[in-house]
Amino acid sequence: MDGREQRDSAEVVAVTDTVDDRIEREVFVPAPIDRVWRVLTTPEHIRAWYAPGGCEIDPHPGGRLRFRWDEHGEFHGQVERAVPDTLFRFRLALEPDHAPSDPGEATLVEFALSPEGRGTRLRFAESGIRALAVPDDAKAKHAEYATLSWTSALEELAAIAAASHN
Repeated sequence: MDGREQRDSAEVVAVTDTVDDRIEREVFVPAPIDRVWRVLTTPEHIRAWYAPGGCEIDPHPGGRLRFRWDEHGEFHGQVERAVPDTLFRFRLALEPDHAPSDPGEATLVEFALSPEGRGTRLRFAESGIRALAVPDDAKAKHAEYATLSWTSALEELAAIAAASHN
């Protein structure tokens, strides 16, 4: 181990706050890595921890994904890399109801999983905020909102994975 105290519950840790271009978070999940992967990548679980309006996902490189919220619309993305129990990376549109066709229209979202003791260390990052083709105040607003929403989503994901038996 790396000197961290072993925990039996989830705890989201702010690795860094939004610094220019990147949001990073990590959480220890007291659940096996394959269970965390399932909660992270299956529509029925994603609806519970992230997109309550529904989700469509093809968790393979080049696969499309869509996250829905009644109050925000449908956000489109594309999977860049998916290595079961290890890494899930995708581009996610900044604006709803529009499939991004340009790098300035999406950020890069990444979840990296690694075994740790009797659980899983889940590291999250969203990057590419500075490259978005919107004014700086819109970038700052996105970063602020995304920081809050991803922190909350990771807490939910960890709780679901810890309590789940499938």
